[in-house]
Amino acid sequence: MANVLVHLPIVAFIALFIWLLRSYLRLRHIPGPFLASITNLPRVQWVRSNKAHDIHVALHRKYGKIVRFGPDMVSVQDPREIAKIYNYAGTFPKSDFYRVLLFFARGKPVPTIFATQDDNLHRTLRKPIAPIYSMSNMMSFERYVDSTISVFFNQLETRYIKTGAVCDLGTWLQWFAFDFMGEITFSKRLGFLEGAEDVGGITENIWKYFQKTSPISQIPWVDRLWTKNPIFQSLKSVSANPVVAFGIERAKERQMQGKEGAAEHAGDLNEKDFLSRFLAAIKKDPSIPPFALTAWTTSNVTAGSDTTAILLRTIFHSLLTHPDSMQRLMEELDTASSESRLCQPAKWNEARNLPYLDAVIKEAGRLHPPFGLPLERVVPAPGATICGEFLPAGTVVGMSGWVVHRDMDTFGLDCDDWRPERWIECSEEERRSMEHALLTFGAGNRTCLGKNISYLEIYKLVPSMLKAFDFQLADPTDSSWKIMNRWFVNQEGLKVIIRPRKVVV
Repeated sequence: MANVLVHLPIVAFIALFIWLLRSYLRLRHIPGPFLASITNLPRVQWVRSNKAHDIHVALHRKYGKIVRFGPDMVSVQDPREIAKIYNYAGTFPKSDFYRVLLFFARGKPVPTIFATQDDNLHRTLRKPIAPIYSMSNMMSFERYVDSTISVFFNQLETRYIKTGAVCDLGTWLQWFAFDFMGEITFSKRLGFLEGAEDVGGITENIWKYFQKTSPISQIPWVDRLWTKNPIFQSLKSVSANPVVAFGIERAKERQMQGKEGAAEHAGDLNEKDFLSRFLAAIKKDPSIPPFALTAWTTSNVTAGSDTTAILLRTIFHSLLTHPDSMQRLMEELDTASSESRLCQPAKWNEARNLPYLDAVIKEAGRLHPPFGLPLERVVPAPGATICGEFLPAGTVVGMSGWVVHRDMDTFGLDCDDWRPERWIECSEEERRSMEHALLTFGAGNRTCLGKNISYLEIYKLVPSMLKAFDFQLADPTDSSWKIMNRWFVNQEGLKVIIRPRKVVV
């Protein structure tokens, strides 16, 4: 027995050495940091630093278009590989990275359209509601954007224009995105704008959730072993994530209203809001799983709001720090207004046809995509050739918008710079190539379902705000604008002075 104990550490060391060697050899032909070839700890540290997106870009600049980020994980930059990795057939399934993203309700994970790995479940959740998210249907929500814009503008005028106080515009843009999503999902703004507060701590809790779980997304087996271990979950106090709980409560309210009589509440509800349509879909198809309603409402409130807010903040920060871009956009808006081609608030069909506004929005999504980590997939059997290199089945492969959008062969040598003109001063072929390379809302069969909601908000709100107000950075020398990578690449520090703008006749 003593001899066994003596030799046990040696056996353990040999086993560890063999395991590390096999991990290294499996993808030894893919360049990358040596430590990343034997452990995922570097990936964890990159995320913990809040600079993973910058580190990923730097690694591709050093090693090329395909880089090894972990023992079994490869990052790809070449936009030509998007169609293969994110094809519409879904042959490259989502990795366990997405399991970490699942919210909890009553101690159990809530599958969502974005995070579920099961393609059959994804189709079950997506198919009944996909038509609701079409742009033609989004047009029916345009008046609700206008309603929320009106509340937003009243608050800006009361709190900042009349008082001259400094406005944290980044926070208010996020509140706008959440309230609009509440308006079209529940026929009820969530109260962020009217109360000028983080209702129920929703945004704070989303950020804390990302901070807690994002490093674990780089080593998903830890999440399975600890966070979502059913044994540990049974021993913990059961409490729903605040975002999930909010959606559940709104659904219960609607169902109770239905029992009490629709007539009593008819004046308060938009019969075609998302919740009404979700409930109608469930009534029509009994095969839809019972958790679908929670999954749908949770997705709307979280991903549908945060991503839009990130893009809105990026647009305004970029315009305010690039006066030439701001001036060119204002000239376009003033010309369109004087020719009666742009109302106030702006209409979708009008704003969508303004070329420089379109270029500004595309450039914001290119330079600052909301999702900051690679969208991971798993190479199917028998393997795949990516960027000329063979990757064995089971390899995790992913493409990050931050990396792909800085591909010099596609976007030019100035791809690190803000330059909306690149979308105008180019040939049709070059423009199509750049558009096909965008991963702002993902790609393939798992493209973000709510991207049309986001575009409707952005194309209407940005010109409407710029026509109504003049914005100026409170302190042009302030460098407090921070980019923080917790799945969604968030920002802080957009403090502005707002003044009324003279109406162009």
